[in-house]
Amino acid sequence: MSMGNTGVKALKYISKTESVLRDLKIVNKIPCIEVKSIIEIIDEAKRYFEDAKYYFERKEYDVSLVSIAYCEGLLDALRMLGLVKFNW
Repeated sequence: MSMGNTGVKALKYISKTESVLRDLKIVNKIPCIEVKSIIEIIDEAKRYFEDAKYYFERKEYDVSLVSIAYCEGLLDALRMLGLVKFNW
């Protein structure tokens, strides 16, 4: 069974997000947000990342793509708030 367009996209996002999760840096410049809270959000993003890989391996590319999109959304929110640093 071919991956199709959805599978190709899912694989691309999984690969890109894996690099971000490996290299991101927490910025603790906002005193009202504890580092513990930031780590909890990163951990949740990592769970979505693992889900994306799991579903990709099972050729459920649509679920994989949705999972990696949730992961990226959490990471982007942290970055937009200035709480972590990374490059896509």
